[in-house]
Amino acid sequence: MSQKTIPQKTFDRLSPFIQEYIYNQGWQQLRDVQIAACQIIFETNAHLLLATGTASGKTEAAFLPILTLLDEEPPKTIGVLYISPIKALINDQFERLNDLLVQSHTRVFAWHGDIPSSRKRKLLASPSGILQITSESLESLLINHYSTIPRLFGDLRFVVIDEIHSFMDSERGYQILCQLVRLSRIINKVPRRVGLSATLGDSETAKKWLQMGTNLAAIAPEIADDSRKVRLAVEHFPLASEIEPTDAYYRYLFEITKNSKSLIFANSRTDTESVIANLRSLARSQNAPDIYHVHHGSISASLREDAETAMRSDTYAVTAATLTLELGIDLGQLERVIQLNSPLSVSSFLQRLGRTGRREMPADMRFICSEKEQLGDEFLPDLIPWQLLQTIAIIQLYLEDRWLEPIQLPKYSYSLLYHQTLSILASRGERSHQELANKVLSLPAFQDVSPRDFQQLLNYWENLEHLEVTENNTLILGLIGEKIVRNFQFYAVFDAPMEYIVRGEAGEIGSIFTPPPLGKQFSLAGRTWQVIDVDYGKRNIWVKPVSGIANIAWRGRGMGKIHTKILQKMRTILFAEHDYPYLLPGAKTRLTEARNLARRYDLDREIIHPLDRNLYCIFPWMGTKTFNTLEKWIYFVMGDFMNLKIRKSLSPYYLLLTSGEKTEAIAIQETIVNLCQQNLTSEDVTAFIDSPQRQKYDKFIPDNLLRQAFAWDYLDIVELQQIVKTW
Repeated sequence: MSQKTIPQKTFDRLSPFIQEYIYNQGWQQLRDVQIAACQIIFETNAHLLLATGTASGKTEAAFLPILTLLDEEPPKTIGVLYISPIKALINDQFERLNDLLVQSHTRVFAWHGDIPSSRKRKLLASPSGILQITSESLESLLINHYSTIPRLFGDLRFVVIDEIHSFMDSERGYQILCQLVRLSRIINKVPRRVGLSATLGDSETAKKWLQMGTNLAAIAPEIADDSRKVRLAVEHFPLASEIEPTDAYYRYLFEITKNSKSLIFANSRTDTESVIANLRSLARSQNAPDIYHVHHGSISASLREDAETAMRSDTYAVTAATLTLELGIDLGQLERVIQLNSPLSVSSFLQRLGRTGRREMPADMRFICSEKEQLGDEFLPDLIPWQLLQTIAIIQLYLEDRWLEPIQLPKYSYSLLYHQTLSILASRGERSHQELANKVLSLPAFQDVSPRDFQQLLNYWENLEHLEVTENNTLILGLIGEKIVRNFQFYAVFDAPMEYIVRGEAGEIGSIFTPPPLGKQFSLAGRTWQVIDVDYGKRNIWVKPVSGIANIAWRGRGMGKIHTKILQKMRTILFAEHDYPYLLPGAKTRLTEARNLARRYDLDREIIHPLDRNLYCIFPWMGTKTFNTLEKWIYFVMGDFMNLKIRKSLSPYYLLLTSGEKTEAIAIQETIVNLCQQNLTSEDVTAFIDSPQRQKYDKFIPDNLLRQAFAWDYLDIVELQQIVKTW
């Protein structure tokens, strides 16, 4: 990231304690992002969006001018609300802000489930400074401390939303926007917003999101592109059905991580557990030190903190993680990042790449792709190395075009609508139908919800006894609604299934969904445990450590959404001729094999291929949303035309179809093309679907509205028609 000598005007504008902080840090320069942030915060009243790479100084860029303004005119209440996607990031930023505030009079408070009640009471008694919080804890404040909100936030100046990209296309992001508008209504003031992100592919949509519900514009300064050096390497391994720690896959991973500080990213908790268990076993066999840790959402907070501390220390450490370490928690100077198989997006790749290469060192990221070892009886689609192709496609999309996935904002967030309706009634008490509609439908998330549909929902919830009509014809929470709101899990708009806490002699280890039988062994935190007791009432599992490597205890959570541009780039790579310099021997050989296979079967010219008697494969080369649309269209419509059934679907890569009669592949293709060119909408597809429940409170939404939301958020008939035209 380019840097500039500190402009005298900018430096003079900063508070003396910040000037001293800059001097003590030995800064000779401010980064571009820090100068731009100072100019916008000092010279305008606009919201600010800062989108620059990891470790580019965004946090300091936001807080240098904000703290200056707070120092010049101390707020009478909390002055800054800092919203984070995860508690761990709050704890990390808490330490960073405290370093900056040593010589100021501004206090920093953290508020989430792990903060002691005594510290929360201290803030409630004397609100001031900066409050760091999650959206769930903010929801709790709005419900349980509604009457004290003016005293807590009456002089609120700024709202800082960290890792804004992780919020924007989700119900949780819209929850935050609703909360901020509700907060502004209570204090009769609109604080300025500052959004921070390392990966944004669409700054215009991000600015639109950031300013929702306010009359202020958002400014996103153009910051010079990151010119740091990047080292990339991709290797590929076939995996036997029963893989041992001594197999080539784990030996390679062991060699590139030993005597180093490395972070391994996997796409599932199961993979993090498996890789650390096998690396630990391999290290033990070679009398190497145990430097291995696991970090994901089902590991206890204390063990996650141990992993973070180990990564920040000066000793060697290797941690396997999921999304929990993709965000900006400080892990010190990492030597390299390893990605197991392909990330799901270019944005995720860039976020993970940014975890290494700090302090002017090149970013070093290694990809290890794998697939099942071929036995000779596989169908055509099983012979294609999908993870390798996707990895190369994601790398090339960024290297060639600096492309990142655009953001699609939810349109019909009915689950969140239910949540916010109950939250408003819980915090403010009874309201007339019209007053409630005015309060709810004017929130940013519900601009596309009609008054008629909202009235349908109110009637539906009354019938469910979640709402109740009083004698005065006003609405209050019903008996069932009251129970739902008073459950602590209500504050989160995402579903968090109840898990069993796993406990050993040293305390809590983590959690799993289903308790194994007594005596059964399973893996957690990269170690193997045996069940010695289960308390089903209190949902506790007592275990003891045992040797060996056991099975993993989790079910999958889906693959997420992959953009069409990635699939189309995969197709281009499969049919191209040129090499990629970062491919190591195994990956290079496997790509050559795949290209030879593609030429042999004319995959560049044919979309549908006959595999066996009445068995066909479709390679649609489209993203997850469009693939899902095609899959549902075939399932509900094509069966009536050609007696077709879906035998297997590996989204978004291929579909296997069976036909009740002998049919030419070209006939199936022509039928799909002709049907898709009719005047169709996504709603036409959802007409065949029974209650597509995807969000936490969808079970309380009428079917017709669920289909409407599903059609927008999960299907794309327009892109399907565009792609099918090219077949």
